[in-house]
Order: sequence, then C-alpha cells, then structure tokens
Amino acid sequence: MSRDATFSVRIGASVGVREMADRAVFAEELGFDQVWTGNDVFGAPGLVQLAAIAMRTSRIRFGSGVMDPVTVHPAQIAQYASGLQDLSGGRFLLGLGAGSEVFFSWAGITPDKPVIRTREAVIAIKELVAGRSPAGVPGAGEGWTPNALLKDPRPTPVYVGALGPRMIEMTGRYADGALPLCLPPTHVFNVMRQLEVGAARAGRVVEDLDVAACVWVSIDDDRDAARRLMAHHIAEYSGSLSTEALLANGLDPEEFARTQGLMTEGRVEDAVASVSDDMMSLGIVGGIEDVIDQCGALISAGARHLSFGPPMGPDGPAAMKLLGERVLPELRRML
Repeated sequence: MSRDATFSVRIGASVGVREMADRAVFAEELGFDQVWTGNDVFGAPGLVQLAAIAMRTSRIRFGSGVMDPVTVHPAQIAQYASGLQDLSGGRFLLGLGAGSEVFFSWAGITPDKPVIRTREAVIAIKELVAGRSPAGVPGAGEGWTPNALLKDPRPTPVYVGALGPRMIEMTGRYADGALPLCLPPTHVFNVMRQLEVGAARAGRVVEDLDVAACVWVSIDDDRDAARRLMAHHIAEYSGSLSTEALLANGLDPEEFARTQGLMTEGRVEDAVASVSDDMMSLGIVGGIEDVIDQCGALISAGARHLSFGPPMGPDGPAAMKLLGERVLPELRRML
C-alpha cells in the first residue's frame, strides 16, 4: 500500500471517563498515531470518553470503535462526529458498526439486517458531514427530506468495523477506512482481497482506504506470562469465532469447540491449558523481540496499519509502554 504507516492502539471502554482520557494521553506520549475506544450500548459512556480525549490530547487522532446506527440515529451520529471534529481540531475518526444483536435484545430492539443498516448509515452520514442531505441519495435509506441538513457539518473519515465478507465488501465500496478484527493477524490479507472487490465496484482502489489490521497482542518481558494471558483471552472467545474464518486460515474449529465446552462447564484452567500452539496463532504474543518479529512479518508482506488491541499484557500500562517505547521504533525503522 502507498499510504504512510500507521500504528494505533485499541484501549476499549471498560474504565471511567477520566482514566480513559489518561490512557489516551499516555498513548499520545508514546508515539501512537491513533487511539480507539469502544461504544457499546449498555457499556461505558463512549461519547463522553471521546469528548474527554479530544480535550486532553493535542496530536493523536482518536476514534469510536464502534458506534451503531440502531441505538443512535445516523443524523445524530453525524452531528456528534461534527462536534468532535470541532472540539479536536479535526482529529476525530468515526468508527461505525452493525452493533450487537445480544445487546439490542436487552432493550427489546429488533433492527434491520446488519449489512443493510450499516451501509445506509455510512452513506447517509458521509452526506451529512459533507453538508448535504441524504435525501434521494442511492443506498442512504428511506425517509430523508431535503431539510435533513446539519447546522455545522464537519467532514469526518468514516471507518467500518467489518467481520464477514459482505460487510467487508461493502466497506470497500463506501467507507474511508476498515477496522477488521484480524484473527489470526495474517487474515488481514484475506480482508484486503475482499476490500479490493468492493473498492473496484465503486471505481476505487484499496489504497484509498486506511485498513487497520486489528490484532490481539499480549506482550511482556516474561514470555510465559504473555502466553498465559493470550491463552486465557482465546479461551474466553473460543465459542464466538467464525467457523468460516477459522477454516480459511487453516485452523481446526473442533479445537475451539472443545475449549468452549470446558469454559461452559466452568473448567477455566483446563480450558486455558487446552489452547494449542495453533490456536495461539490468533494473536501476537511474547516478549519484545517476538512481537517485533511477528509485526515485522506483516509489514514486510504489505500491511501499513497495525492496530494493537486486548489483551495487551499482564500489566496494561506496562504493555502499552513496551509497545510504544520498544516495538514501535523498530517497526518504523523497517519502513
């Protein structure tokens, strides 16, 4: 890809507003280019956290990973995005996603199909932040009128949190960036091929997008401690992974099913112990040199945006410091 390399960190949204802002400031000090937070319904107040980040930082770009167009209307999302652009001097990145069907069910919400609702939101929001009404725009959804205009629109890059092939293809057609969860990390190259299909249908090339290889990372000076943490993280999510994606990357879904069975029985330690070396390939794990080598292989193969996400390490701030001070300088030297 021709665009400059980008390194981001996904810091979740499981802490309070002040602590989240502190983490973003730390990420900025460590030299990361972007920081992403969560924004799940019934979760932490992601919008408030984003505003706090905008006010506490000065350089780093920051994004919502992700907002959904179900619990927040696309017009309001565009309004909030424009406000965060104003507040931050143009550093906000809008991450959109379909949202969680499970969380929606807690509120008795039955939304439209994921790809359709996300596509309509992307198209409509891009029109709104550009100062135009989505009325009559193909794919923006029904019901918009010419009066649907923001009072103070601010252009904002729109990213999509995409997992399945149809969502990824849609992202290639309409979005400015992609936030695919790359499990294993090399899955980013499958994602790139799917994005290329969508981009071509829109007369674009995949280089037009900022494609983040969103990977799980566990780093610690104690390699065994890093491995134990990643094994625990994989065991927790062993039943939530796409069988199709596992097979496409040469992994055995039955292994993950066995681990999930142990987790369901409450045998957590046995489940963690059952995580094989093949299963560990879902993430990047080890000491400083291990992580540099694994990330370097992705860069050598063409990845230009690495996004480091949970579990990070046994000590979260220490892990972020190792990545910022010891890993990033080496990776930048590879470019």
